[in-house]
Amino acid sequence: MSRPSLRPSRRPSFPLLPSRKTGGVPRLVTVLGLLAVTLPAVHAQISDGTVAAVTEYKKLSLQELMNLEVTSVSRRPEKLAESASAIQVITGDDIRRSGATSIPEALRLADNLNVAQKGSQGWAISARGFNTELSNKLLVLMDGRTLYSPLFSGVFWDAQDYVLEDIDRIEVISGPGGALWGANAVNGVINITTKSSKDTQGLSTEVVAGTALEDLASVRYGGTLAPNLYYRVYAKYFDRDAGVLPNGSSASTDWNMWRTGFRIDAESAPQTTLTLQGDVYGNDENRPGGEDNRLGGGNLLGRWTHTLENDSEMSLQLYYDRTHVSQPVPASIFSPIAGRLTDDLDTYDLDFQHRLFLGDSNQVVWGLGYRFTHDDAGNAPGLGFQPAELNQSLYSAFLQDEIKLGHGAVLILGTKVEHNDYTGVEVEPSTRLQWNFTPSQMVWGAVSRAVRMPSRVDHDLRRPSTGFTIFSGNSDFESETVIAYELGYRAQLSSKLIVSVSAFYNRYDDVRSLGLTPVTVLPLVFQNNLEGETHGVELTTTYEVTQSWRLHGGYTLLLENLHVKPGQLDINNALNETADPKNQFSIRSSLDLPHRIEFDTALRWVDALHENNSGTIAKVPPYFELDVRLAWHPTDQLELSLVGQNLLHDHHPEYGIPGPAREEVARSVYAKVTWHY
Repeated sequence: MSRPSLRPSRRPSFPLLPSRKTGGVPRLVTVLGLLAVTLPAVHAQISDGTVAAVTEYKKLSLQELMNLEVTSVSRRPEKLAESASAIQVITGDDIRRSGATSIPEALRLADNLNVAQKGSQGWAISARGFNTELSNKLLVLMDGRTLYSPLFSGVFWDAQDYVLEDIDRIEVISGPGGALWGANAVNGVINITTKSSKDTQGLSTEVVAGTALEDLASVRYGGTLAPNLYYRVYAKYFDRDAGVLPNGSSASTDWNMWRTGFRIDAESAPQTTLTLQGDVYGNDENRPGGEDNRLGGGNLLGRWTHTLENDSEMSLQLYYDRTHVSQPVPASIFSPIAGRLTDDLDTYDLDFQHRLFLGDSNQVVWGLGYRFTHDDAGNAPGLGFQPAELNQSLYSAFLQDEIKLGHGAVLILGTKVEHNDYTGVEVEPSTRLQWNFTPSQMVWGAVSRAVRMPSRVDHDLRRPSTGFTIFSGNSDFESETVIAYELGYRAQLSSKLIVSVSAFYNRYDDVRSLGLTPVTVLPLVFQNNLEGETHGVELTTTYEVTQSWRLHGGYTLLLENLHVKPGQLDINNALNETADPKNQFSIRSSLDLPHRIEFDTALRWVDALHENNSGTIAKVPPYFELDVRLAWHPTDQLELSLVGQNLLHDHHPEYGIPGPAREEVARSVYAKVTWHY
């Protein structure tokens, strides 16, 4: 039996902008026509000096790329070249030149991720396997705020959005991060960092029109409230067309989303910074059959950071997050009455961190955390949770010590200890050893333990929610565990070439299975009857052919062997937790042409997926795809671009069980205008 879908829905109970159904192509022609009319006037205004140049797109040199500061590996700033982890960094300029219009699209730039688009509204994203319908082994953060949902320990990707222009970088770690980040950082960590409002002063607007992305508009304004006190506000709206079915007809899954928010950054003293930021959003997603999904919410985050005289640092962060999910649950043979499942989640999170030096050889980072969640489910007849209302607390503490051993060698020891209401105390230790044997070359190795603690789906699910239960969560469900072994090498071999390679072997235990209730057989219940291992290799390289032409390539090999424990049972034959390609590779080209023209291409190949179809294997065929972007900067303030995505096929599947209802990804084209003032 496949797990039930828990798709998010879309908007809260306030009105959205009207959805326009006049078609993407006419709007694309309209935008291009408006450009032809307005561009000469704008160009003349700028040429007269009325508008100052406020934006320059700078391509980082390879040395600057290796010196980028990252924080996700050690919870402190360090150079990418010195990070003992399989980490990749997606810069803001990478996102711009890719033509991505959403965070999931931008994550395709990380070679160590598998990103599969389920259709117009959904994505499956994972690192090192387990990219299932309810994938749950990847921790995702945005400016320190956790994005994964305790409802199923995964991410509602169609609820995550931002003005991409204001994203500073995305750090992507493949491999466990539990020693610093805690439960659910099992196979990787994605850390999205937005720019300080100090770096986003002035007005920025963006307008997009096309086929799949029918229209998108965003506006952001940044200013100064007082000396050393900066702010920005933004708003964004988009309307996406439906995906297509295998026969080429519409899947009736068009949707729109709006989002608005602010950020304030204050430098209250030479060593102290304060940040306050927040967002609200709403989704409206059409579904086949006329019912719609709704998802909305908001968040508010505050952060205080203080640097002491000896370069040690303290930070305190507090955030509140609210999400509302509402999805239709159709009638079935087990529940003849249709209904709607709702879920309202309130999260309060407090995190303290202190970094200090002990002598010349030890750098210590430690911290404490507390999270409180209030979850209130409105059960539908066919699907629900028991108890419907639940309060939970998560307590945590972590400690990490970096010990300089001399001759470029560093030993990193750390662990995080958490207490959750389902399984009690969980310990996630890690040992890392890195050796910078030359200023530009490093080898590293690690042994780590991480856990995926139970979600409400594992523990509290009931289907149907009334009457005799056919399918149930399990109050005795235990945390899934992994012991991971990693070895990596990162180097700048010349002024033109960067190479990074990592190999891994992971041992999993107590992985989720679906079994029978003793004596009564029904309901079917989640159990921990699976174990197994994965191993593979990740390779990424960047080569600067000339000063104006750069190539980037990536390859991953993933081998999975998940099986039922001896003497145990899984109705899905150990197929329901993995849906991953064995091989995938990509090649990207970024070329700067004369007259301030940019030409970017991205070719990717993804191997076949093998998904669970009620205990048998269903196949998603392998595919090649190509994205192309052509952009022109007539002035420093103005960018005009034309982007084509998935150009090699009219439509193709990337995920899902074969059949006439499987949604596929269509070829799309859009035009974009970006203006800064």
